[in-house]
Amino acid sequence: MYDPTIFENLKVAFENHIYDLDNIDEKITIINRVDRMDYAILSREYAIQFTLVNQTDLSAEIVLQASVKELAGEILEVPGENLGSTLSVRFTKIVQSVIECQRIEQVIKAIWETDIHLTQTLSFVYAHHASGYLNSIDMTFKSKINEKHMADIADLLDHVLESLEVLEAL
Repeated sequence: MYDPTIFENLKVAFENHIYDLDNIDEKITIINRVDRMDYAILSREYAIQFTLVNQTDLSAEIVLQASVKELAGEILEVPGENLGSTLSVRFTKIVQSVIECQRIEQVIKAIWETDIHLTQTLSFVYAHHASGYLNSIDMTFKSKINEKHMADIADLLDHVLESLEVLEAL
């Protein structure tokens, strides 16, 4: 019988929680979804992007990834391996000045208070009248997640919603 991988179980759990926030609680609007298998490197990626209801200029994206090492280790039941998936959260926001990035970093780290790697990447389209920069705020958790973390998904999503509210207020 087929036994779903850690990645598959986490993907379904995230989907259930996020779609409930959209369809039942009506707190968010899902704007994009990606479920990708990269056959060149045999990896999986699932991403789901959303905004708070009536908020179109700021979004959050949950990204779950598993490499071939993770997938093979689990399928082959390799003992002693720290198997799991990589979890990232990406926020996109228009900023007017590079100076705003320091305040964004402060509020994100205050909300999350965990072992994350935070990167902000600013971009703009050349030759268009720039009304600011697109700031891609990427948070990657340094530890892998697995089924033991399923009970934490609701709290994680609460932190994502809080982050969207605080980032909107900046």
